[in-house]
Amino acid sequence: MMDCKKALIENDGDVEKAADWLRKKGMASAGKKASRIAAEGAVAQYIHMGSRMGVILEVNCETDFVARGDVFKGLVADLAMQIAACPTVTAVSVEDVDPEFLAKEREIELGKEDLKSKPENIREKMVEGRMAKLAREMALLEQPFVKDPTKTVGDVVKEAIAATGENIKVRRFDKFVLGEGLEKREDDFAAEVAAQTQMKAPAPAPPKEEKAEEKAEEKPKVAISAKDVSALRKVSGAGMMDCKKALQENGGDVDAAAEWLRKKGLASADKKAGRIAAEGAVGSYIHPGSRLGVLIEVNCETDFVARGDAFKELVADLAMQVAACESVTVVAPEDVDPAFLAQERAIEMGKEDLQSKPENIREKIVEGRMAKRVNEVALLEQPFIKDTDQTVGEVVKAAVAKIGENIKVRRFVKYNLGEGLEKRTEDFAAEVAAATGQVAEPKAEVKTEVEAPEPKAEAEPEVAEAESTQAESSAEAKAPEASVAVEEKEETVAAPPAPKISAKDVQALRKQSGAGMMDCKKALIENDGDVEKAADWLRKKGMASAGKKASRIAAEGAV
Repeated sequence: MMDCKKALIENDGDVEKAADWLRKKGMASAGKKASRIAAEGAVAQYIHMGSRMGVILEVNCETDFVARGDVFKGLVADLAMQIAACPTVTAVSVEDVDPEFLAKEREIELGKEDLKSKPENIREKMVEGRMAKLAREMALLEQPFVKDPTKTVGDVVKEAIAATGENIKVRRFDKFVLGEGLEKREDDFAAEVAAQTQMKAPAPAPPKEEKAEEKAEEKPKVAISAKDVSALRKVSGAGMMDCKKALQENGGDVDAAAEWLRKKGLASADKKAGRIAAEGAVGSYIHPGSRLGVLIEVNCETDFVARGDAFKELVADLAMQVAACESVTVVAPEDVDPAFLAQERAIEMGKEDLQSKPENIREKIVEGRMAKRVNEVALLEQPFIKDTDQTVGEVVKAAVAKIGENIKVRRFVKYNLGEGLEKRTEDFAAEVAAATGQVAEPKAEVKTEVEAPEPKAEAEPEVAEAESTQAESSAEAKAPEASVAVEEKEETVAAPPAPKISAKDVQALRKQSGAGMMDCKKALIENDGDVEKAADWLRKKGMASAGKKASRIAAEGAV
């Protein structure tokens, strides 16, 4: 209210000009807030329609109060959509663009034909300009905002800082585009039809004796009802012809046919593992509170399967699994960094408990420990959260058997809000002591006036004889003794009787002010139980302390 009043005074009551004045003032102050620590905030995701592109990002602010607000939530959602809409963006700011990439691009630019005829200084300037343009194209904060191209993303973030009054930083993001970098199958339908025709060509007739043997081996056909086929399809999720064949092989027994299908499917799952899987979906999971987020890409062979409920459910379960497993960093054991394994192996070999073992035994123990360590960080080796009797790898194999296509977990990324950021460490005892010291400063000044022992010592003849043997020491010791005496005297001063405060008054003040119970009680004591005066006292105290809090570190938040 006071800011609005001041803005109107500065602009002669013109509301439009006052609004513009406030906006400019806020943008200017946003630069000052940029140095304040922001470790609260939110982790958010954006999955484009069709699940072929996904974004996860972390945006930080100073307090969880702001992180829960609509302004901050709207900003984070807009930024996630902005990243998805900008195919060239790979970094948050110009400073974050990979220096090695820029160095390579600089060399390429310097070698271009259109610059060879230019003088050296002109060529350098032109290359610098091109590099600056390239860096801006890759930086999120330099992009035109999707909802208002007259502003950059950086301008929008500054406006949010001005609106919330807290520092806001886009910390990091990752973007998955389905199948990028994967080998994809090129369908040649003519060749496929020709191959199928050749496969279906009648084979040369075998000898009649062999035919007779085959007929003798054939099982008698069982009448299969449509009802049984339908029941088996519901149980197994297999195709109609597969269900019919399974029922025939098992004499019409639905349960035995379902088990037959399962065994056949799991056996064939390993064969399917070699087939190209470049379709699929990008999925995500954001834990309630927006402090933990996961982005995952799971591939299958066709978009038909990718749109199915079974595949979608698998992707959602895998994203939740990654969020639930704190130690998981890779998809499969073979994805673990060899340098990390070598380092861990060296540490294990040097442990004291193995030094007394024979070399061959020591090697086996270390191998066992390393295998355990690898399995702890591999997603496919974890117990499945919905059925701990199975591993995640077994769940994926079961899905391959059920769906009939190869399925691969390609990659994932997990964000924990504020991980790696500097956070404020609360020392409440030190904070209370500091606050008490600030309040007691006026008393300290009075104490120093009383603590002048030197002139008094010279003017007292009564104690001259007592001081004859310790004149030097008494002059040095008298000051601390006097200060202790004064402090003890100050502590023994009787406090005025506190007014009686009812629980009803405390509750009324809490509803009005939103302050804590002890603060409300103290405010009522200070104002003789007057609720209105206590509310005003709390407001003034809060406004005064707000300036002090501005320098405190804010490292919590939401993604």
